[in-house]
Amino acid sequence: MKTLLLTAATGAGHISAANAVEEYIRENTGWDVRTVDCLKAVGRLLDKTVCDSYLFMAKKVPPVFGSLYKRTNKQNLFSSLVPRLSRLFSNMLYPAIEGYDPDVIITTHPFATEMVAALKAEGLVNAPLVCIITDYGAHRAYIAREVDAYVVASEDMVPELMDFGVPKEKIYPFGIPVHGVFFDPQDQGMLLRQLNLDPDLPTLLFMAGSFGVSGIIKLYRDLAETQVKMQIIVITGRNQKLFDAFEKEIQSNQAIPTRLLYFTDEVEKYMHAADLLVTKPGGLTVSEALACNLPMAVFDAIPGPEEDNAKFLKTHDMCVRIEKDGNFAQEISRLLEEKHRLQAMRNNCAEFDKSQSIPNLLALMGQLVKKVPAGARS
Repeated sequence: MKTLLLTAATGAGHISAANAVEEYIRENTGWDVRTVDCLKAVGRLLDKTVCDSYLFMAKKVPPVFGSLYKRTNKQNLFSSLVPRLSRLFSNMLYPAIEGYDPDVIITTHPFATEMVAALKAEGLVNAPLVCIITDYGAHRAYIAREVDAYVVASEDMVPELMDFGVPKEKIYPFGIPVHGVFFDPQDQGMLLRQLNLDPDLPTLLFMAGSFGVSGIIKLYRDLAETQVKMQIIVITGRNQKLFDAFEKEIQSNQAIPTRLLYFTDEVEKYMHAADLLVTKPGGLTVSEALACNLPMAVFDAIPGPEEDNAKFLKTHDMCVRIEKDGNFAQEISRLLEEKHRLQAMRNNCAEFDKSQSIPNLLALMGQLVKKVPAGARS
């Protein structure tokens, strides 16, 4: 079976979900699979405009991003902007689809979903369309009548999509696809010893690449002033300015044993080694942490999708939320001291088991393809 994955680089989660599905298909089936960035396929100008605009709003003016997110999530003239723009560009995406001639199309981005839906409405594409929503809240931009199935993060999202008019039988709460290594159990003590850290000390993991330098350094200093014994792993994720600032801070302040990393492609190892993850609540990071049964302390949620993710985690007691005017160090210290509370949060993460997300997705794809008459797919 030929599978086309369509994604876009507005945030790492869309691409990572597509990559996880592609990797699983390549390693476990004999199917042919291809991943295409739909914005790049349409043209470099559109790709740069959309991606740069997203990054600017999300990082520099998040309230503006949140306002746009909310306005486009309501039924009004403004909310129809994304579908209309997507339809304008859908014919420019069509050659990438026609040239591959897929049996099934998987989308992990709303723009890709709308473009394929428009092509299906015109009769140019007949292959089943499966949309994967890569956050823990639904948004109207993903919704199109031509979508054959929605794969969503949790059961909580079923009524949300139904409110948008999606039939219940089209909604599958399989979970956001993540790479299998995050589900593989690891010996925490062994991992900590390999990192030259103490297996008997509580371990915080800072996924800090998207934080502002001054803010995250202050949080680190505040933790160093508490009386609670702990150790910290910091991953700055190609943020050179932040890495340099942490390196300088660690050299001058040795109150907390700290392991500093610039970048790693073994994030799962550090998640399995940690007791608590300090992070912004992006859909990708949240899903990977949940796969590792790792509770979170989340803050600086971007209004919109990250806010939805944070609310989901808090509702199910899998995180603590740190507000901007809250006492970060006090909240974290209290949580590390209350080991029973931290363990309860870890248990809640473990109960949210989406380890079969991709196998379930592949079974669904097979069922949908069988429903399409032979020779009818584009």
